[in-house]
Amino acid sequence: MTEEFHRIRRLPPYVFAEVNKAKAAARARGEDIIDLGMGNPDSPTPPHIVKKLIETVADPRSHRYSVSRGIPGLRKALAGYYERRFDVKLDPETEVIATLGSKEGLANLAAAITSPGDTILVPNPSYPIHQFGFIIAGASVRSIPAYPGEDMLRALDRAVRHSVPKPTALIVNFPSNPTAFLADLDFYKELVAFARREEIFILSDLAYSEIYFGDLVPPSILAVPGAKDIAVEFTSLSKTYSMAGWRMGFAAGNPRLVSALTRIKSYLDYGAFTPIQVAAVAALSGPQDCVAEIRALYKERRDVLLRGLHAAGWEVPSPEGSMFAWAPIPEKFRDMGSVAFSKLLLQEAGVAVAPGLGFGEYGEGFVRIGLVENTQRLRQATRAIRGFLSAHGIAPKSGAPASAQPAEPSAFEENTAS
Repeated sequence: MTEEFHRIRRLPPYVFAEVNKAKAAARARGEDIIDLGMGNPDSPTPPHIVKKLIETVADPRSHRYSVSRGIPGLRKALAGYYERRFDVKLDPETEVIATLGSKEGLANLAAAITSPGDTILVPNPSYPIHQFGFIIAGASVRSIPAYPGEDMLRALDRAVRHSVPKPTALIVNFPSNPTAFLADLDFYKELVAFARREEIFILSDLAYSEIYFGDLVPPSILAVPGAKDIAVEFTSLSKTYSMAGWRMGFAAGNPRLVSALTRIKSYLDYGAFTPIQVAAVAALSGPQDCVAEIRALYKERRDVLLRGLHAAGWEVPSPEGSMFAWAPIPEKFRDMGSVAFSKLLLQEAGVAVAPGLGFGEYGEGFVRIGLVENTQRLRQATRAIRGFLSAHGIAPKSGAPASAQPAEPSAFEENTAS
């Protein structure tokens, strides 16, 4: 009885645990820790959404079991959002399901469609549930480059030709967590053509669709003609409306995949609390000024963070989407690895970041920095980082940071290019 359970054995030790333990210990000592490690929105949910929740929860009838796949009004509201935002028409009855955040939906769909030994294609680095949802379900994961370009497409072609069994599904996530990469519609067209030809499902994670800062407005993969033949897309209200703790998300697209998720969820939950679903309708169908305001907030924070890091002597590429900066570890600390560097930064600067290794082996050499504190705290963080770097012999820089550029391809892209 001493052996670990089979599915638990397939999960490696939680990489973030060491940093989280050090962070908790520092706070217990009374230290002021600026936590940029977790993607946890700190701004309040817009008032009209909160008001609708309060109004609905006052009705005792709303306290009963809800609907696992989402109340009809919520599914219609999500379909309306897709038509307004992406010019994509969805059938609320067969092509939309509400989930308890996108993470739950991804994990349960993985369980619904995976047989032990299946091969799944997942970008590396990527958000942990993208690979571990399938690993828990018994699949084998094959890593592909994370950047949306020719390297990824070539890697997909190799994976189909050389994987046994042939891959059954592909995960994509743009704007991506943690790398902040964005994809355009032309890339999605190539991806859909490939997946249709090879009969591979695509699971697209679009949780950061409304957090973008440049000219490229993140599209939906479902906007590609024929995409619904093979693709389902996950969205979330967590970042768009600062509703992370409300746990409200969606899957939309391919009716077969939506049906599979609907069926497995019918055994597992009764859906989100009805007042939360009603408030989510208010979010999707009500005033959208708050979305632009939240986007502007993250852009301001991005600019403050990057100016401060540049002045400190740490060059970090400017993200064009998501609520994260994907920062290459300064050369002086590169050999110690992302976990040790994150702990050292916490210990000496009082700033917590997420080690890149937690997002896959090709995340090593990077840390993820969240835009989850106000500008005053971000300036405080960059001043502390400046002192930390200076103490280790890295001189501050003068002048403005370089113009926004995507992060350089990781060693994965370099090693897999043909």
